[in-house]
Amino acid sequence: MFKNYTMNQLVLPLDLEIRLQENDIAFAVHHLVESIPDDAFEPFTRTTGCPAYHPRMMMKIILCAYTQSVFSGRKIEGLLQDSLRMMWLAQGNEPSYRTINRFRVHPAVTPILKQAFVTFRCHLVEMGEIKEEAIFIDGTKLEANANRYTFVWRKSVERYSASLVEKSNLLYEELVAQEILPEIERESPDELTLPELEHIGDVLEGRIASINQEIEASSDTQERKRLRSERKQPHLFRKKFAEFVERKRKYAVQKETFDGRNSYSKTDTDATFMRMKEDHMQNGQLKPGYNVQIATEGQYTLAYDVYPNPTDARTLIPFLDEVSSYLTLPKHIVADAGYGSQENYQEILMRRGRIPLVPYTMFQKEKTRKWRDDPFNLVNWSYDETTDHFVCPNGQNVTFRYMSKRTDRYGFTRDFKVYESESCDDCPLRSLCTKAEKGRHRQVRVNVSWEEQKEQVKDLLSDQKTGKIYAKRKIDVEPVFGNLKANLRFTRFSVRGKAKVKRELGFILMAVNLRKWLTQSIARGAF
Repeated sequence: MFKNYTMNQLVLPLDLEIRLQENDIAFAVHHLVESIPDDAFEPFTRTTGCPAYHPRMMMKIILCAYTQSVFSGRKIEGLLQDSLRMMWLAQGNEPSYRTINRFRVHPAVTPILKQAFVTFRCHLVEMGEIKEEAIFIDGTKLEANANRYTFVWRKSVERYSASLVEKSNLLYEELVAQEILPEIERESPDELTLPELEHIGDVLEGRIASINQEIEASSDTQERKRLRSERKQPHLFRKKFAEFVERKRKYAVQKETFDGRNSYSKTDTDATFMRMKEDHMQNGQLKPGYNVQIATEGQYTLAYDVYPNPTDARTLIPFLDEVSSYLTLPKHIVADAGYGSQENYQEILMRRGRIPLVPYTMFQKEKTRKWRDDPFNLVNWSYDETTDHFVCPNGQNVTFRYMSKRTDRYGFTRDFKVYESESCDDCPLRSLCTKAEKGRHRQVRVNVSWEEQKEQVKDLLSDQKTGKIYAKRKIDVEPVFGNLKANLRFTRFSVRGKAKVKRELGFILMAVNLRKWLTQSIARGAF
């Protein structure tokens, strides 16, 4: 005996919602998108042409697909025909993969995603899921949708550009020496500019045209032969200068594209080559990617952004500006040692008025016995505050000499007090203490502001209350990246360009949030 099975009879119910489980992720997606205000969808409103798919429906199907680790437009289109939850969310609509891809990279999606994160955070606050006492910041590298071997390196471009300048100058001097070209008025004696190279090419083109006219006007065979021979050099030089102009333009575009970076990919010029944790060959291979920064609390992502530079320390200040557009910064800013720098401490303490629970790079090393017992380490030298001098291991006074300033390539200036030993001559510890040349004495530089900030951070991380908040960092922000990469298997972007990448990142991080919230709700028995 078998259960009833027939292909020729209508089976009820027709409402797909009834077929879904009570705790299905589709309901979480539906309620989130429906709670977004109507104003966020107004940019998609149009009065002419074929009626568009409703942006709420498009948001729902893309978010739902991302929660199921489906990131391809074609596969999302396939789910609309196979998945009950996707059919219910789409309510019979079946947008093509082209429509899906166009929607998720549309600029008008950016404010919708931002509103979705704001709405989701407000819901978390109402439910008591987050306390708003701190945000936890961290970053990870994700591979870009770019060919791994389409790199352009800044040092190579600078070297080729310098070679081009040298070759063009030599060729110009040769032209003037041979009286093929009259001397031109130059902006700089060191380098021929692009307009000057183009002008030289035009002059040579005119010279060739003039010789051609003489050849056509002459009927003497020997004269025509002489003129053709005379035309060879200008023709060759014109070809070389045409190549110089093309290369000059190319290098100018490349230098502009770098925008402070050391590399970029030809297939996604916003992506930078950086080392990834997923290095299967264990050879430190560089891949095109983006530095993803997130701010979390309670293992939920509250804000996000992408940056082309691989160094976390350089992303903190612009990322705090981005976070401020989502929420009011809480009292404590928590991050790992990769963000600890004088500029960042100054930003958080003075401009933001917040508490940085961010260790500096040497924080852990300074706790070791080797560091504390090193007699040649400045922090272990005795210091006399009244006379402002240190005493080295050999008993010599290292006295204050002058103030110094250093400005890094990003424009941040640091002030140093420079101390110098009275005499290092005939010191038995000289080889262990300093690498200064013979006749010179050991100098040490002290950044007073930086030392004060480090002491303040030490006290904060040693305090029971703030130290407990910092201890939550690993169990708060790291699981988000674990869910993103291991559970959802999102390790590579599927779109190109920083703006489009950021929108896709918004979809995937909200998908992680929804999965986390659903799991927590089931655990609490809310479903």
